[in-house]
Amino acid sequence: MTKIIGIGNALTDVLLHIKDETLLNALQLPKGGMTLIGESQLTALHESIAHLPHERATGGSASNTIHALASLGDEVGFIGSVGDDETGRFFCQQALSRGVDVHIDTYPDKASGIATTFITPDGERTFATYLGAAACLESSRIVSCLQPGILYVEGYLVQDHDLIEQVLRAAKEVEMQVCYDLASWNIVANDREFIRHLVKEYVDIVFANEEEAAAFSGQSDSEEALRLMGEMTTVAIVKVGKQGAYGYHQGTKCFAPSTPRKAVDTTAAGDFFAAGFLHGWIHGEPLPRCLHFGNSIAGEVIQVMGTQVPAERLRVAITS
Repeated sequence: MTKIIGIGNALTDVLLHIKDETLLNALQLPKGGMTLIGESQLTALHESIAHLPHERATGGSASNTIHALASLGDEVGFIGSVGDDETGRFFCQQALSRGVDVHIDTYPDKASGIATTFITPDGERTFATYLGAAACLESSRIVSCLQPGILYVEGYLVQDHDLIEQVLRAAKEVEMQVCYDLASWNIVANDREFIRHLVKEYVDIVFANEEEAAAFSGQSDSEEALRLMGEMTTVAIVKVGKQGAYGYHQGTKCFAPSTPRKAVDTTAAGDFFAAGFLHGWIHGEPLPRCLHFGNSIAGEVIQVMGTQVPAERLRVAITS
């Protein structure tokens, strides 16, 4: 079986439902985006939301994808870093309990990363992310863990240009297929030329939602954005929310509609889509079927708060 190794920020999500965008505006957080914050900002933020009910779950884009793949019975690993604290131990224990081959370094002098996640009534999520120890990834450590198979990389790592390019170059040297998720429209908009360079030079499969595809391509039309992305890499995917997803491979476009679901929380919808898609891909399914798997798995996670979906529920979803 092809092994899929994820690399990304090892984060724990703190999930909060908010009644409107008032708090987001007060905190100057762009709705639907990801904003990096420092330790002092994290302390102030958590003081301001201490009175609100919240839940905790493992997070991090690549981590979410890897956990979902593990639930589907695939062979997976995860590379990341945490602090020597209760949050870090929670993250590692959750990964191990799901059968993930963990390559997680611990940094005693750093606090573990936390993604405070605000969920509005429309199911949209907005992140205020404190990276902490999650940002302590070292290229030499990562490279030593690479092996033939698939490398799944979250786009949030693009903020360290040297790290991500060294890792992607090393992955191609050991003949890995590289999958890259664009992660967030504002990340893409802020670093578009470098991201386009990465996709052209190293990436085999690129995942994007409508906003990310527009930021990457400069095209507001999703199908035109898909075509432009597809001309840069082997497979391009553009997710169009509750409608479904487009795929482009070797000049051919296809579309897979999704089944309507009531969204409780869209956290990790894209991450779970990638898991469903890659599950189909490594098992030799055709592109439309891979898109269908992605839609099905994403449709399950949006019906729960956070990312805790029973493995059996995910396995049943891809048989429908």
